[in-house]
Amino acid sequence: MKTSWRSASFVVGAAAILALTTACGQGGGNTSVGSQNVGATAPAGGYGSVGVGASASASPGNGYGADGQQGAAAQTTPAGQLTVSDNAELGKTLTDSAGLTLYRFDEDTAEPPKSNCNGDCAKTWPPVPADDATAGAGIDKSLLGEVTRADGTKQLTIGGWPAYRYAKDTQAGDTTGQGVGGKWFALAPDGKKATLASLPGLSVRKDPKLGDIVVDKNGRTVYRFLKDVAWPKPISNCTGSCLEKWPAVGIVSPDDTKGIEKKGLMGFTRPDGVKQMTVDCWPAYTFSGDTKPGDTNGQGVGGTWYVMSPDGKPIGAPKK
Repeated sequence: MKTSWRSASFVVGAAAILALTTACGQGGGNTSVGSQNVGATAPAGGYGSVGVGASASASPGNGYGADGQQGAAAQTTPAGQLTVSDNAELGKTLTDSAGLTLYRFDEDTAEPPKSNCNGDCAKTWPPVPADDATAGAGIDKSLLGEVTRADGTKQLTIGGWPAYRYAKDTQAGDTTGQGVGGKWFALAPDGKKATLASLPGLSVRKDPKLGDIVVDKNGRTVYRFLKDVAWPKPISNCTGSCLEKWPAVGIVSPDDTKGIEKKGLMGFTRPDGVKQMTVDCWPAYTFSGDTKPGDTNGQGVGGTWYVMSPDGKPIGAPKK
């Protein structure tokens, strides 16, 4: 029956129903159809803010993002032990001991190391002092170095690239400097620009609040609708305007998944012709209110929408 789990769509007829009963009927499931819940009314502000790096479009032509509204004073404290942080949009980024993101500037050079950010630029992008900086887990200490700036101070370099903080990053994990002026980018642990690695069609991400959750190839959170049906065959009760708010996850090959329960991992064709993926036979969706990878704004909407776990269960849904 393994082949039936990988079929791209269901074939109408008794043979198909039998196959589906075997593939999707193992764990029972909710057989009540229920009424459609579009979930269009989310809590105020529940759609989240503009994506990371949005401030870049408002930055002046000087390339360093100074607009007279700096959110914090220049940060000249030592970096301490550098750490690797997992960012939902940027992948692995380099942070200092306080969790503040470190950046690189495209107008600098790495061979030989040279900083071209001075004066007002250095007020907006405080250079990271070289003293006291050490390599934490996942960082090659041989990549840490220093460069003498125009004012005689020593600045930390990563893979030859001078390292900076951003004055508007006020909390650990902030990445508001990403993309500013098209020249400033978060540092990866190897000194390159931080970029999110290509993801499988479906994979697992560890959310700090929800634990292991399913995400699509773009890193967007995947949800389950409690009014859907999984047995004896998948049925989506999200149609019309609901589907506009909660787009169906397209079919992906089980081989293009990582960390997802293989049982009941297959696609089906909806009555409206849309092809949709299932996890443990439950239809999978994303949420239009999630504006960037890592958002989970759809969690609990209408009391019927919940983030999907790798085995298809709705995380945080009320117990029946």
